[in-house]
Order: sequence, then C-alpha cells, then structure tokens
Amino acid sequence: MAHLLVVESWVGSMSRLLPRAIRENGHAFTLLTRDLHHYLRSAPEGTAHPLLGARHIITADTNDIEALLPEAERLHGVLGFDGVITSCDYYLPAVARIAERLGLPGPGAEAVGDACRKDATRHVLEDAGVPGPRFAVEEEWADIARAAHGIGYPLVVKPVDLCAGMYVRRVDDEAGLSAACRELADFPLNARGQRRTPVVLLEELLDGPEVSVETVSYAGAVHVVGVTDKSVAGAPAFVETGHMFPAALTSADAEAAEQTALAALKALGLTDGVVAHTEIKLTSAGPRVVEVNPRPAGNRITELVRHVTGIDLAAACVDVALGRAPDLRHTDTGLRSAAIGFLVPGSSGTLEALDGRGTEDLPGVLEVQLAEPGRTVKAAGSNNEYLGHVMAGDPDGLGARARVETLLDGLRAGLVIR
Repeated sequence: MAHLLVVESWVGSMSRLLPRAIRENGHAFTLLTRDLHHYLRSAPEGTAHPLLGARHIITADTNDIEALLPEAERLHGVLGFDGVITSCDYYLPAVARIAERLGLPGPGAEAVGDACRKDATRHVLEDAGVPGPRFAVEEEWADIARAAHGIGYPLVVKPVDLCAGMYVRRVDDEAGLSAACRELADFPLNARGQRRTPVVLLEELLDGPEVSVETVSYAGAVHVVGVTDKSVAGAPAFVETGHMFPAALTSADAEAAEQTALAALKALGLTDGVVAHTEIKLTSAGPRVVEVNPRPAGNRITELVRHVTGIDLAAACVDVALGRAPDLRHTDTGLRSAAIGFLVPGSSGTLEALDGRGTEDLPGVLEVQLAEPGRTVKAAGSNNEYLGHVMAGDPDGLGARARVETLLDGLRAGLVIR
C-alpha cells in the first residue's frame, strides 16, 4: 500500500474519480486543505464526500507555498508519503514544488508552472517553434488597446491564470475589449482565494474545430491515449457543450493534432510523471495549440476514454505520481465511441422544471445527472453553470454524439427557467 498526499481538489467529477482510483488500487491518502468545509458543502445531503475517506485530514494554508513547503516536509517525516497529487489546476504548481522538495516523483516544477500560466505557455511554445495564435500579454489599458490593434479584431481575451473558460471572451472591437477587461479586473481572486495576476492575454481568433489530445507521460516517454472532440457555444464566451471520444477525424487530422500536442509537451518539459490534456485547434492553416493542461481532462472526458478503451486516466494519474508505470492497455469494452453533452442555461433565474425520468433506461445511455428544480440558475459564461449532463455510447461506430444530442433535445423540451 502506498500513501499519497492530496493537496486540495476540485469538488466536481475528478474529486470523486481520484479517491476511487487511489482506493481501488489499494492505496491510502492524506488530504491537505485550507478549508475542509469546501468539501463538506459539495457533498449531497446525507452522504460523505469521497475525499473525506482520507487516512488523515490536515488543515494548512495551501495558498501560501513558502509556508506550505516546510509543513509538507514535516508531515512527510511523520506520515511518510510516496507521492503527491491534486486534481485542482490552482494547486498543480504547489504540488510540483512539494514533490521536488520531498524528492517524490512528478514533473518539474518549472514545467508545471509554465503550463499553468497561459502567458508563460505562449512564450515557451513560441520560442520552441510550436504553432499557436499570434498573441500579446499586457497589463495597462493603452498597451492592451495598442496590442489588440496590432493583432486585429476579432480576437480572444483571456486571463492568464483561470480555468473552465472563465472570462475567456471573443471581442470584435475596442468597446468589447474594454468591457471584457473591466469584467476581468472585477474578479481579483480565483475560486480558491488566490490573488490573480492582473495581466491580460490577447490572442488571434483561430478558425476550425477544436480537439484535445489525452496523453500520459512516464519515464521520459509520452503515450497518446487518443483525441477527443469538443463543441462550443455561448458567444462571446466559449462554453464547452459536449465531447466525443474518439473524435470523428481523418487519420491525417488526428495525426497532426497528436504530433502538435507532443511537440508542445516536449517544449514545456512535460515528458515524465504527468497525465495531460492538450487543446488543439485544427485551423485552415494547420494545427495550433490552444492550451496545455498538466492534469487529466475535466468534463468527464476521462470516463469517455475509459468506456471506449478501458484505460483509466485517473488511475494512470495515481500511478505516475507514485513513479509507477501506468496500465495503458486497451481492452474490448464493447463500445466504439462515447459522448457527453451538457445542459447549458441560456438565461438566468430559478430552475422550475427539468424532467429526466426514464432517460437513464434508454438504449446506450451511460450516465444522466440533472439539477434539481429550485436551483438558482445563471446564464452560462463558462463551464461552471451546467444544469447537468447526459453520456451515451455507441457499440457500432462514431454515433455517440448524435445519440447524446437527441437526448439533450428531449431534456431541453421540458426545461423551464423563470
């Protein structure tokens, strides 16, 4: 039995998949958190959050890395950790630094830090010749406006240190740019109380479909698990509305996406001890890197992969954090594709009705999760406002996405927000 240090977590899907992977592989974990109630609040009434199954739960200021490093060292001397891990993007750099301090497996702290800062990623990839959009990083309004004019409208405005598509906006003119920058400036702290970096990333708006390449890096080799597609809506925001694995691509497009992702991971130095989710735009001018995420994919993409290939990316994440070879063998699951679609609210108000009774019993359905009536609803501006999802599989080919879209149409017909 190995013992992992878990430093914080998201409270969504991966906060359940990660403890499951640890437990099913016969390991134990200690949870290190600055706010235990963050996890208590996220558990449905009458249930215990899986993270509360930790061997130990220790409170510390996980946002103060300089104080956290000696605290982790002290705990390691008492409890003995074999690896350190998190599912939350905001703590990936801290985990990498803790692993280095304790001499535990994992990717380099500099590589993780560069991947978690979108501006740093852009500079590293540009220096390495990995294709991406034209971009600029600025802080003062005059410089932002000047850089936007140089790139040309329409363009994309991004924070450099937020997740889930938060405050990522398409802007078509200077008025839209000003509004997007004001909105971002009014959000000085992220969801975990960390102060944001007040710079703005401006990027050329890329054409073409977006996909993600799921990979596992171990012992200096990067293994491609597959390519996932993505649908986006909610303009001027970029809200992910669904995914299918594997993506319905030509072999040439799949190969181009994979090779571009591999080049990005190599440039960043993410070739050992990391499960990664690299987003690629297949533009008319060729593939371009959107983002490199040094953690397993969110939005239950890891479950799509597992349903089709039998590969458990959460378990692979645990394995590489322990310095162990991950099990990446494909097994016959009976499915050729799996897809997920999200119910995205287009208006704000109170959820009055959403009836999904019987949906889970329909052919091909793998998961159904829907919000309960009475919930306060916010019109989606990121991936944080979903009202639920449906997941389905196809045993014969790449029909899972069409099946999910049909199911979502049925749910939307009964959706009432007032």
